[in-house]
Amino acid sequence: MIKEKAKRRRVFYVPGMISLVLIPIFCLYHFYKIEAFKVYSALEFTISNQEDFQKYKIEDLRKYRVFDFNKKKSNGLQELKELRFFVRGLVKEYDISNGAKICFGAKTDYDVFISVLNIIEEENVPIWGLFSNDIYAMGNPKPKSSDRRFVCGTSKYSEQNTIRMREEERKERLQVFQVQFLKQQWVLFVAYFGLVLLNIFALFKLKKG
Repeated sequence: MIKEKAKRRRVFYVPGMISLVLIPIFCLYHFYKIEAFKVYSALEFTISNQEDFQKYKIEDLRKYRVFDFNKKKSNGLQELKELRFFVRGLVKEYDISNGAKICFGAKTDYDVFISVLNIIEEENVPIWGLFSNDIYAMGNPKPKSSDRRFVCGTSKYSEQNTIRMREEERKERLQVFQVQFLKQQWVLFVAYFGLVLLNIFALFKLKKG
């Protein structure tokens, strides 16, 4: 007795389904190549003149620890770590006796210079300036007790408030970036959405047929 062949389920294929899968991959690769997801930011930076340097006797204001970045890059990372911990101590301890003298030169890499500026910004160094090829960084004196009446909340509250404000600023920049990204790449999203609708329509039409 011949066994009846089991009926196989018909598989529908719509031309373009492969493209529907591959297009997002190609789009992501394209966005990666043109650095569409890269977020740009900026640091406030001013250059002081030599007259101010001499007028305020910057070189004699503190006992400076020298951080020399005008040498081989191999020691740069360690120097950056030491610089971060040193300026953090200046700020936290309200140290007005010591300071940091950060030296640059022809051998200094651009990314090292930017890293130094990032450290100064992230550690909230209150007083710093670039004079010639050197950055001088120092802390503020401890606030007097009479000044506390102007401060709302504790130092911990102020620190948390600062973190919250920075996070809100980061979210705002991200939102602006997303809006600009959609404005620049809206044609690709519309084309992909149209292709999806076209394939769904073709699939239903084949099933009915």
